Amino acid sequence: MNFSRAALGLILGLLLCQTRAFCEPVALWPHEVPDSLAIPGPETEKKSDGLLAGLPVTEVTNVSRPTMTIYPPKGRNTGAAVLVLPGGGFEILAIDFEGTEVCDWLTARGVTCAVLKYRVPSLTYDWHCDCRPHNLAIPTQGLEDTQRAMGLLRHRAAELRIDPHKIGVLGFSAGGYLVASISTNFRNRLYQPVDDADTESARPDFAIALYPGHLVTKRGGLNPNVPVSGETPPTFLLQAEDDLVDGADQSLVYYAALLKAGVPAEMHLYAQGGHAFGLRPSQFPITGWPNLAETWLHTIGVL
Repeated sequence: MNFSRAALGLILGLLLCQTRAFCEPVALWPHEVPDSLAIPGPETEKKSDGLLAGLPVTEVTNVSRPTMTIYPPKGRNTGAAVLVLPGGGFEILAIDFEGTEVCDWLTARGVTCAVLKYRVPSLTYDWHCDCRPHNLAIPTQGLEDTQRAMGLLRHRAAELRIDPHKIGVLGFSAGGYLVASISTNFRNRLYQPVDDADTESARPDFAIALYPGHLVTKRGGLNPNVPVSGETPPTFLLQAEDDLVDGADQSLVYYAALLKAGVPAEMHLYAQGGHAFGLRPSQFPITGWPNLAETWLHTIGVL
């Protein structure tokens, strides 16, 4: 049996990853990275100046060689897998706060977790209208990386001990936009096929978008670059009404489109919580959202 270099690295990474400390990032692209953009400097990783729930956030930027790091389930393996897409406004990636900390939660529940370090920076913003981003463009580099990662996970499902029909995506903020992007743009890969992994479906089996952005036009309609259809996967949405970065209308408009298309969807809006709360505990009820998401995963038959 012949495996590509990327696939062999993926399998080896899983075998070595008995604990989070031993998980090694695997390059998504074995050769050239498609549609590369000029970036301002080398890849960097630093701690944020501010604190969230008493801790800094590890910020990664200038990512030109995207990777995926897989964390195996702890204890019983449910066969489910989740590709996690950290947020960061397509400028940085909150790689721990909205990445590895999510895997701590998922792997403890028997779910294989893969954190995608997709390419940033990529999108540009228009900050002149009520201080929120309005760039509705397809996030080409991030979506290519997400499509490639989904194909790799599905192609190597047997070796990774995951069910190829139980692979979902979970993303925060800009990562939430990527969740909607791959949920609605999975048929047409944005890049030329690299190997057999790209013959696999890039459609997620389920999707979780947390305080997503870029989904609503200035006139209040759905971003036309996320064409919801009856094939869009079951979706879980969560946002706070006092989210001053993206606003609760992001989830509301997307949910209405899902409902109209007959897509099974569940949405939760909370009065307080703001933007970018991740899984770190706070004084607000929204901090209990992982329990809601876990119940939903049982409801749709993933767990």
